[in-house]
Amino acid sequence: MPSFITAPLASMFGGRFRQAWLHLVHRTLELAGAAFIKWGQWAATRPDLFPRDLCAELSKLHANAPAHNFSHTVQMVERAFGKRLSDIFSEFEERPVASGSIAQVHKATLRNAGSLDKKKGPMTVAVKVRHPGVSDVIRRDFIIINWAANLSTLIPGLKWLRLDESVRQFAVFMLTQVDLAREAAHLSRFLYNFRSWKDVSFPRPVYPLVHPAVLVETYEHGESVSNFIEFSEESHVNRRLAHIGTHTFLKMLLIDNFIHADMHPGNILVRLHRQTKEKELTKRKTSISRTQPHLVFLDVGLTAELSNKDRGTLLEFFKAVALRDGRTAAQCTLDFCSNQSCPNPEAFREELEKSFKFWGSREADVIHPGECMQELLEQVRRHKVNIDGNVCTVMVTIMVLEGWQRKLDPEFSIMQTLQNLLFKQDLAESLAYTMNGIMAP
Repeated sequence: MPSFITAPLASMFGGRFRQAWLHLVHRTLELAGAAFIKWGQWAATRPDLFPRDLCAELSKLHANAPAHNFSHTVQMVERAFGKRLSDIFSEFEERPVASGSIAQVHKATLRNAGSLDKKKGPMTVAVKVRHPGVSDVIRRDFIIINWAANLSTLIPGLKWLRLDESVRQFAVFMLTQVDLAREAAHLSRFLYNFRSWKDVSFPRPVYPLVHPAVLVETYEHGESVSNFIEFSEESHVNRRLAHIGTHTFLKMLLIDNFIHADMHPGNILVRLHRQTKEKELTKRKTSISRTQPHLVFLDVGLTAELSNKDRGTLLEFFKAVALRDGRTAAQCTLDFCSNQSCPNPEAFREELEKSFKFWGSREADVIHPGECMQELLEQVRRHKVNIDGNVCTVMVTIMVLEGWQRKLDPEFSIMQTLQNLLFKQDLAESLAYTMNGIMAP
């Protein structure tokens, strides 16, 4: 209620008052529980619906929830798999490695790894266990959120937001987060899609130890990619990381149509290994050793898939962006929602055309493509243009990738790479060429 009551004042006075209000919204969602935290994190990925400063504040929401008692973990594991914990695991760390709003993760060692895995010897795994009562809590909170969204449709000033539709999209988002068996299915699909890639991997679910409330997967070692971003150097490793991340996303988008929609640095690990090659220099063979990075993508509960129509429209949108064709880009944006409620589409087309002309000028050379995308979504919000949730998720994922890849390699751009790819005469051939560049022989 304090957030709702003070919202008009925040809009009216701005400045420090608005900053205080943004902090109040952040703190309110943080204290409200799992569903509200998840809604805030989801809302942060929708700059087409909410102001940029609110999205930035909500993106800071962390789901670091208190860990539940170890006795609950034991009870859930034994109930899920019908065996005593000690019969399944030879070692099981009581203290969780991490705890979020939905589940917590324990490190453990399988007792009979040989019967579940081709590898011999002990197998270290991560055991993700859902918090007690989290399904009931989320169901209760969701009723409250849904009630507020339905109420907003009766208020003319908020009707354009279509919060009722947004809540339906959020319900699908929550379903993928709560059902750990669904996450296991996502992992299996990504593993199949990237089965030939040497520089990319995902945790592997250990079947049959998969249940909606408990997920056992391989424990992945590595260093967070954030460490490479924070201490960025102009190095071969950093440039390679930027390239691998970009081509991984392009494969997900253009070939597989199955996209990891939560690719922030916290969900990406880096493993480094030495690769030795023999080269013939001055009539004698010389061994050259070089460090090669390997990316591991975690937490694949949130994914996106596009319809054939939306994929085609999205590719036309990117082509229009490359050509600085603002009118076509605006029309593609309007086509992203079949039930468009933009009150003045022509005004949106004209403003975007004007913006694109500036972005194509010499004065705008210093503006990064990711910043152009942010400004475009701000115009979408201002003109009350509706965009399908999955399409917006893809756009935001591109902006997230642009952000951390720009720090790794300032000269590399995912948007530029995508644009170069789209203007090849034979798209299929160019895709195969690009992907084979980092695939295993």
